[in-house]
Amino acid sequence: MRLCRFATDRLGIVRGDHVLDVTRALENLPQWRYPLPRFDPLIANLSALRPKIEALADKAEKIELTKVELLSPIANPGKVVAAPVNYLRHLQEGRADPALHHQNPVSEIQRAGVFLKATSSVVGPSEGVKVRYPERRNDHEVELAAVIGKVADRVASDRALSYVAGYCIGLDMTVRGPEERSLRKSLDSFTVLGPWLVTADEFPDPTSVNLSIAVNGDMRQAANTRDLILSVAELVAYASSFYTLIPGDVLLTGTPEGVGPVHIGDVMHASIDHIGSMEVRVLPAEPVSCAG
Repeated sequence: MRLCRFATDRLGIVRGDHVLDVTRALENLPQWRYPLPRFDPLIANLSALRPKIEALADKAEKIELTKVELLSPIANPGKVVAAPVNYLRHLQEGRADPALHHQNPVSEIQRAGVFLKATSSVVGPSEGVKVRYPERRNDHEVELAAVIGKVADRVASDRALSYVAGYCIGLDMTVRGPEERSLRKSLDSFTVLGPWLVTADEFPDPTSVNLSIAVNGDMRQAANTRDLILSVAELVAYASSFYTLIPGDVLLTGTPEGVGPVHIGDVMHASIDHIGSMEVRVLPAEPVSCAG
């Protein structure tokens, strides 16, 4: 199942070149009062809602995919956990190019560990990446994103994939500089998720999928997840040894070599096997006005 969010928080199923509006299925979600849950309610209840979603999809009106604005398929991630330098060649290019790390030491993932990105940085492909510091280098990093489907606390790697609800494309954008990694990667819009969530039952073995990104038609990154230093399962196990992972948490599994700068006006085209592709524009960051 390919599950998307579009327009004004509507829920859809993607079949071929169309979106089927199944928003009515959300009426079956439990209702909460303050304090609200820290997990994503849809992902936490996806198994129970799936029959309703599929029944609605069979009768829903088709909307052309090109006519909808796609939001992040995960509305309320509790955490975004990211894996630095998880491809050997990316580790090597980071050590070879001082512009990537601003003289900061570059360690292998087993030593560096994972890091957190602000959930406020999450957007969908139609929202675009907004550059707040155009005078600094802003880089693209394409990654396979795994979405946690149930509570995972210190799980073993041989069982870790059973905790994954599905997968989507992730762009882990970063502004280069001397500051801590989490700060430079948590700017508004610097975590792009999309174009939809492919449920784990319809996603083949994540240890061997191709991923790529082109900027203005120029291929920048192309690799296969078989080259990950820590596999998706090992990353879930590793992250859950430090944090309790909850439904809707997103795990960015690392980017391959070829990271490079983008500028306002550029168009990024990211693709991953068995998911599809998404187009993301690079835009200026306009000041956010607060009413009231």
